[in-house]
Amino acid sequence: MSTYLLVHGAWHSGQCWERVVPLLAAAGHRVLAPTLTGYGDTVHLAGPEVGLDTHVDDIVRLITEEDLTDVVLVGHSYAGLVISSAANQVPERIAHLVYLDAMVPEHGETAVDVMPFTQAMIEQALASESGWRIPPLTGMEPSPGLFGVTEPADVAWLRSMLSDQPVRCLQQPVRLDNPAVNAIPRTHIHCVADVPEGVTRRSVPALQPNGTPSQVWELETGHDCMITMPAELTELLLKVG
Repeated sequence: MSTYLLVHGAWHSGQCWERVVPLLAAAGHRVLAPTLTGYGDTVHLAGPEVGLDTHVDDIVRLITEEDLTDVVLVGHSYAGLVISSAANQVPERIAHLVYLDAMVPEHGETAVDVMPFTQAMIEQALASESGWRIPPLTGMEPSPGLFGVTEPADVAWLRSMLSDQPVRCLQQPVRLDNPAVNAIPRTHIHCVADVPEGVTRRSVPALQPNGTPSQVWELETGHDCMITMPAELTELLLKVG
């Protein structure tokens, strides 16, 4: 049995994994899909002080309080930053890092370094009435629907769980200065259908930080593959567990 810890991306909540959790559990694994501070049922905690460090603390605290070991730590989108810094703090508890259509940072980088288009979001948030709120993206051409989700019922369900992203999440740097984190194997899963204009993905180096060949898989779907292709995603996740 493996322990899968599924970390949602910006604007979403742990609810987005609802179709994947039972599939992993049915295969005999323990699965946790928490909601990060400021989203979903914790939206009342959102504010200008919530940032990347807050979300890293959420995950590290969950891992330590539940005494999780041999964790397959999965980060979707923005959560690539979260799982990186979390693994840096507790590398001995992490068996595998999975970057699911995610930002893949180096030490000291922010979201803007990984995906420069997020700078415009920061500037708009700082200039807005709130000074910190980044509303959910409602569509990026040529990507249809919402985060690549096109079925009307699924779009409505997804929209019901979305909330604003605190700007500090995109401003705080990732910490990857613990040499032990480099030994953790990595897998990259890319969603390759209908990639929005302006969104560029970094090339994955031929070798992982631990010196082994990089492992990159693709799903022919949009960004929110846990909603559009839960069975196919689960099949890939089971290969690393």
